[in-house]
Amino acid sequence: MTMLQLGQIAFAQPWLLTVLAGLPVLWWLLRVTPPAPRRIRFPAIRLLLGLASPEQTPARTPWWLLVLRLAAAGFLIVALAQPLLNPSARLTGSGPLVLVIDDGWAAARHWDARREMLDDLLAQAERQARPVVVLTSTRQPLDQPVAASNLLTPQEARRHIQSIEPKPWFADREAVLAAARGLDLQGSAHVIWLSDGIDDGRVDALATHLQSLGRLDLLRDPDEDLPRLILPPDSQAALLVLRVRRAAADQPDSAAVIAIGEDGRFIARTPISFAEGEHEASATLDVPIELRNRIARLHIEGELQAGAVLLLDERWRRRPVGLVEAASADHAQPLLSQLYYLERALSPYTELRRGSTEELLERELAVIAVVDMGPLEDAAQERLSSWVERGGLLLRFAGPRLAAASGDPLLPVALRGGDRIMGGIMTWERPASLAPFDPKGPFAGLTPSREVLIERQVLAEPSLDLGEKTWARLADGTPLVTAAKRGEGWIVLVHTTANNEWSNFALSGLFVDMLRRLVAISQGITPEQSAAEPLPPLAALDGFGRLGPPPATALALDSSALEAGLVGPANPPGFYGREGEQRAHNLVTSDPSLRPIKDLPPGVRLGFYSGSGETDLKPWILAAALALLLLDLVLALTLRGLLRNDMTRGGSLRRAGPTVAGIAVLLCILVLAGHAAAQEPAAAGPIGGDDAFALDATLETRLAYVKTGDSEVDAISRAGLDGLSRVLTRRTSVEPGTPMGIDPARDELAFFPLLYWPVVPEQGPLDEAARRNVNDYLAHGGTILFDLRETAPGAHILGRASRGSEALMRLTQGLNIPPLAPVPPDHVLTKSFYLMQDFPGRYAGGTLWVGATEGHVNDGVTSVLVGSNDWASAWALEAGGRAMFAVVPGGERQREMSYRVGVNLVMYALTGNYKADQVHVPFILERLGQ
Repeated sequence: MTMLQLGQIAFAQPWLLTVLAGLPVLWWLLRVTPPAPRRIRFPAIRLLLGLASPEQTPARTPWWLLVLRLAAAGFLIVALAQPLLNPSARLTGSGPLVLVIDDGWAAARHWDARREMLDDLLAQAERQARPVVVLTSTRQPLDQPVAASNLLTPQEARRHIQSIEPKPWFADREAVLAAARGLDLQGSAHVIWLSDGIDDGRVDALATHLQSLGRLDLLRDPDEDLPRLILPPDSQAALLVLRVRRAAADQPDSAAVIAIGEDGRFIARTPISFAEGEHEASATLDVPIELRNRIARLHIEGELQAGAVLLLDERWRRRPVGLVEAASADHAQPLLSQLYYLERALSPYTELRRGSTEELLERELAVIAVVDMGPLEDAAQERLSSWVERGGLLLRFAGPRLAAASGDPLLPVALRGGDRIMGGIMTWERPASLAPFDPKGPFAGLTPSREVLIERQVLAEPSLDLGEKTWARLADGTPLVTAAKRGEGWIVLVHTTANNEWSNFALSGLFVDMLRRLVAISQGITPEQSAAEPLPPLAALDGFGRLGPPPATALALDSSALEAGLVGPANPPGFYGREGEQRAHNLVTSDPSLRPIKDLPPGVRLGFYSGSGETDLKPWILAAALALLLLDLVLALTLRGLLRNDMTRGGSLRRAGPTVAGIAVLLCILVLAGHAAAQEPAAAGPIGGDDAFALDATLETRLAYVKTGDSEVDAISRAGLDGLSRVLTRRTSVEPGTPMGIDPARDELAFFPLLYWPVVPEQGPLDEAARRNVNDYLAHGGTILFDLRETAPGAHILGRASRGSEALMRLTQGLNIPPLAPVPPDHVLTKSFYLMQDFPGRYAGGTLWVGATEGHVNDGVTSVLVGSNDWASAWALEAGGRAMFAVVPGGERQREMSYRVGVNLVMYALTGNYKADQVHVPFILERLGQ
């Protein structure tokens, strides 16, 4: 049915307005129909008081009552016609509604706006009874091609769209174009492209083809709301240069980058400003080297999308340094060697490796330090030069051998023959001190000590660029440290020795500080030196830039994918490798183009996610109509005398009372039913008020989970408990119903024997109502399983300050948590149904903690269990019965053991210390003997 629009108001069911033409007939019927006669009881003696009654019953209904009833009828008709205020633009064409949805990283920033727009579009399609086709633009897991859905009803499309979330990789519009070419639609479609607003160079071709299917509307965010992208930072000496790119550059703008440590703690915040016309801006993160080494990720403040997060690994932190050992080194006095001084200065801050030049070049190094040594062999020089050009830093120190050599190509500057020494040909009267450092150089901020004196050094040949290559000078202007850029790397020369032979420089704290600055200049391990073995996933980013457990579809990352920066369903951005040797795999490894969508083919309408502002007036007008009918009822009863004071006498009140009450109840039911019919269909669930909640929770035994507010975690909890309920039904006498999600601050907890409580890193403390409710539940026999869902197998919850344990401490503030201890070997939990000693989930090796002193409280059942093995993910099943997540490292055998853990937990919560009774000991011993 075509929608009727009158200015700012439209009617979704305009044919119902034709009923308004019958209002005159209704007026006539109401006017000619007299009101019901009034019955008056009186004794016969009243005939003597006069035959004419002072009160008369009218022959027709009063005009004001007629107007009231006609207004109620008119309101009811208009409400059923479903009026809409500020209706959205009507869908055109005779074919289906085609929704093309960009769900890559760039669409996550304002995903709620896309959700609202999709709801409005599906509501229009539902009113017009139009089929819907959904086509998303990102690559799918398990190498599934990008494909459009079948023709769906609006209700089916709404359920399908609810499962779509932004992905932490780029949209593949070439694949979308291929999928769109395979569409076979009947009639002229209305295509709406909910884009991310970023032009990747393929927008024009895709828009041209979509336009051939019918009318095309392209929606995007305004320029100021387009996503920003954080690029890999540059290392400049001890500083880290942060880079942020934006799409639109028409106006000045600002942003801020937050540095976050491995433990989730805030380290620094750096503002960044964009000038008008500037697509990329940078700022310097100047923090002590200790803090810089703790940075795990950089995050653009206020943006929840994967492109706003950059993960850092050892390439930006602690550098591996190689110390070259000469074949003819004198080992007679190792404590006086230059390598000894370097090792003592660098070992607290770097990873040191010693060996020959050839041996060191076979390993992953950021810096190679060479003490006094003559020219290398040609083969070694060539390899070392190639290593520097790829990004390595070669640090050299002078000495007698270097002073006597000539023509060494691996030096930043040309050297004079010989050396400058006290009492020699090129001499000074007394040892020289250091000059202040250049405020723009790599040693800026360091203060030279007057106690540092140089007695001997090698001199650089004067040249025009000597000043640019000098990083540190003596008081008389003589260069002490020189450097030159070679390719992507550096060659740095310290013009004195690394021990106390020529100076006391190596004995000072300044020597350590300058070495740390030099190591910080290096770029870390270059991609060419990445390990060849595949790196298993440790943690992954989702589309909103949140770091969590890797998805089940994530595969090990090989060196070729790491070098190429391949990001997709098989290798999402995150950390790969092993604990202590992890590599960061980021969304961006180069400099991608970031431009807004502007130029489109003629005829394509460009719009924004500004919201339709559409308001359904049906519930309000229906409520007004029912209110008028209720008023009419009261007035009618008043006119009949049923509500007057004399009704308090005799039996009339007893007859009128039920009538009034019944009609009032009926009207309330109609109001509630009309309001419910006017609302969008809500997600099906067992909770629909206190009474309904109590009935749902008590008519069947149900497992329950605590809602965290994270839709993904809540969905996993529900699927996990549903899978465990199926196992309980098949293997035990317990037949649980559908699991229920509960809010501890609002819902009654006493109905559930066991609560599964997943702990999320963002978990905050409970409010007062929730604490009171949970404490009451624990005090009266309830059992809660807190699952920290740690990604590191074997994490000891109470033994280290992990993110999960910190969140648990915040969560349990104010709760009556008993002292906890690991599950002892003879605990009832190890034999409540299955005999077992380990409690694996998706991860194995974690410790399960129970109450340390149970006694006879709560029938010997601990009120709190704490673990970290992510049991819900191991139990979770899809609709077809297939497991949703892989379990590591034991595979399906470990999943079976996790189901047994769940069965034991439920039986333990239901039966208490039943298996601890002495009467069962012989049977348990018999099973153990088998």
